[in-house]
Amino acid sequence: MKQIYFIINPKARNGYCLKIWKKVETKLIDNKIPYIAFFTEYHGHAIKLAAQIASRNHEQKVIIAVGGDGTMHEVLNGIVEYNHITLGFVPGGSGNDFSRGFQIPADPEEALKVILRLIREEAAIIDIGKITMKDDSQAYFINNMGAGFDALISYEVNHSKVKAWLNKLSLGRLVYVYFLLKKLFSYKCSTIDLSIDGRRHILEQTWFVTVSNQPYYGGGMMIAPDALPDDGLLDITVVHRLSKLKLLLVFISVFWGKHVQFKEVKTFKGRMISIQSSSSLYVHADGEDIGFTPLNIHVQTKTLKVLTRVRSVRETVLKERDTNELQ
Repeated sequence: MKQIYFIINPKARNGYCLKIWKKVETKLIDNKIPYIAFFTEYHGHAIKLAAQIASRNHEQKVIIAVGGDGTMHEVLNGIVEYNHITLGFVPGGSGNDFSRGFQIPADPEEALKVILRLIREEAAIIDIGKITMKDDSQAYFINNMGAGFDALISYEVNHSKVKAWLNKLSLGRLVYVYFLLKKLFSYKCSTIDLSIDGRRHILEQTWFVTVSNQPYYGGGMMIAPDALPDDGLLDITVVHRLSKLKLLLVFISVFWGKHVQFKEVKTFKGRMISIQSSSSLYVHADGEDIGFTPLNIHVQTKTLKVLTRVRSVRETVLKERDTNELQ
């Protein structure tokens, strides 16, 4: 078996992730599975830990993030330049959209069982997104990125004590609802200059632009129902020319992926995307604040090996989509 490394964020889900790790660790010990564990100590630490593990030698290794989507995002950015690393995930955060999109069980002990089985099989190879900011700094995302209102909400969530309070009540996902309602009536929409594979779109009164590699974000919202993480394309969702009250309807429908039926919701697919705006907008990647517009995005095709429950992510997503349409 490949050497297994765990990078654990003990602060995820207001500290509950540490209890999750204890359960996982007990299973590893009981089953005599060798492993090496590292704990993050500050924001961004998982990037350094992952890069250090990946750079030691070029033997095949598995790095498993234990935490939320932010932890997964950091680990991704630490290993992105190394092709001998396979990435796994044990959900320990409040959102866990990676586990939804890549068919990893929500229960951490069940997730571990799946991971230990998948390590013995050939890993899926997926696309990721590469963001280049105005200052030429770069960041990669595995789930999605966004600019505008959704990025503002992510910023508020990440800097709020409300999230910790709701996590204690096991209601962490409601923090997005709280800040959406809080910021909805004061937010000012912008004109977006969006370029997709050389085709330009001027979109006035835009709430947000989201670029997705898989369907889910924001703790279970199906923002991009048709997104496939191994098709060589990124899915772009734009919400514009929408009243504040109607935005609430769109928000409710997004949990089932029905928001795309609104005429104010535009969807595209592409490989190279540029986002410019009439005013500087917050930007997030996998829910983590990374700066402000303008920026450029390029899909990195077949770049990352991940542990997912099926050989073909494409087949799983298509099967799930067909099931949802029948319901």
